Amino acid sequence: MNLTLILFIVLVVVAVTSAAGLLVSRNTVYAALFLVLNFATVAVFYLLLGAPFIALAQVTIYAGAIMVLFLFVIMLLGSEKLPRGQVLPWQRPMAIVLAAVLLAEAGFLLFQRLQLTASLTNPEASVNTTESLRALGMALFTQYLLPFEVTSVLLLVAMVGVIVLTKKEKGEQG
Repeated sequence: MNLTLILFIVLVVVAVTSAAGLLVSRNTVYAALFLVLNFATVAVFYLLLGAPFIALAQVTIYAGAIMVLFLFVIMLLGSEKLPRGQVLPWQRPMAIVLAAVLLAEAGFLLFQRLQLTASLTNPEASVNTTESLRALGMALFTQYLLPFEVTSVLLLVAMVGVIVLTKKEKGEQG
């Protein structure tokens, strides 16, 4: 085993543990800090893959700017502790159906990716910027469609979470 493999295994353990801590934490500040740790771990993964620009963007944009904004909103709302909410009877079946649809889509995309045989040219080798951007767009919506969809779902969940956290109950003053 070489040093890169050992570092990768350690990072996998840290990433999975921080993601699990994020999910089970009832304190929103701790959950946000677990998310910062996960973002930092992903940035180190990018460094291992030889993508220092994406690693730097991951740290500055996500772990820096966005998480500072999240922590500011958490502290501003005073919702450090998440209350136990009431579960509506239709939420669990709807969540199961939507999760099944999402897993089916992910399986379909993985199956399609295995059949993908097109190779992309190196954007640096291309002199024409338009062709380089076209190759990047084609890669984003063919080869990297699954990570693109996962990112869009995560952003949607974040928006719904903000709406749920800031929504006032009927008759509540504030």
